[in-house]
Amino acid sequence: MLLWSLVSTHVWGPGSVLLILVFLLRLSVRLWYKCHLWDLQHCCTDLTGKTAVVTGATSGIGKAVSQELARRGARVILACRNRERGQWALAEIQAASKDACLLLGEVDLSSMASIRSFAQWLLQECPEIHLLVNNAAVCGLPKKLTPEGLDLTFATNYVGPFLLTNLLQGALQRAGSARVVNVSSFMHTSGYIDEEHLTGAGRPLTFNQNYYCSKLLLTSFTGELARRLQGTGVTVNSVHPGVVYTKIMNQFPWSYRFLFWLSSFFIKDPQQGANPILYVSLAKELDGISGKYFSSSCVITLPHKAAQDPHVAQSLWNASVKLTHLNKAD
Repeated sequence: MLLWSLVSTHVWGPGSVLLILVFLLRLSVRLWYKCHLWDLQHCCTDLTGKTAVVTGATSGIGKAVSQELARRGARVILACRNRERGQWALAEIQAASKDACLLLGEVDLSSMASIRSFAQWLLQECPEIHLLVNNAAVCGLPKKLTPEGLDLTFATNYVGPFLLTNLLQGALQRAGSARVVNVSSFMHTSGYIDEEHLTGAGRPLTFNQNYYCSKLLLTSFTGELARRLQGTGVTVNSVHPGVVYTKIMNQFPWSYRFLFWLSSFFIKDPQQGANPILYVSLAKELDGISGKYFSSSCVITLPHKAAQDPHVAQSLWNASVKLTHLNKAD
């Protein structure tokens, strides 16, 4: 009778019913993800004595990935653009995992000078690196050139990971067995490859297409680097984390941010978004698997045709080497 009287009162108006429906729908989405995502708890990979580097580790997916790696015993280098935010993230991860071994490194992935300085420091601290997660990215930015003459979005999302990974190749190979994980996006299929975009030129881009194209370049780079590292013990794969509610939309107009906030009730949170990345980073069954693109369901999937073309990938590689002045001296 008491339950019926509560349901019958005027408090249960349309607004209340709508809130309940939203809550139930959100709960069902969470349960669906829990049932269909790779089960992280059943992965027994121990990272004690291993070193992992995660870019963009101050919040969102990068922070969630870093926390799980630290929980498994890895020495985790939080590669962050903003030192203050990096210190906050470090403190929060340390509080969650009392025995976590963390190190904060400052790097702006849109700056080649900053990347070289960071890599030099990192190689002194960590002569062997077992895992590199290229997670940092920006989106929603207009065309803007960096002081080094690069497009800001392409520099952060592609040129930066390209240069950093190449500078750390020696440390990755010295580890004996190492993995590079490039965080891509399913939206790379809406992009196209034009090397002139790297310097702010090239064919015109529609709204946010610079993000799509930059992720396509990163996916193409994954395949080419995997071919070049065959037989070294280093594997390279890219992965789509899914549609995840993080701060990456902060540069968008308020109307887009509002719609993204509304959708947050029905899409992945950062912990769920970290799951596919952790799968590619940790799963034992992926030992020796390289040059692949993984969907957000942790399944090997064919990427955009342009990312499968070795001639396109080699041309992009050569252009990137020239642009970054990458040579034997590095």
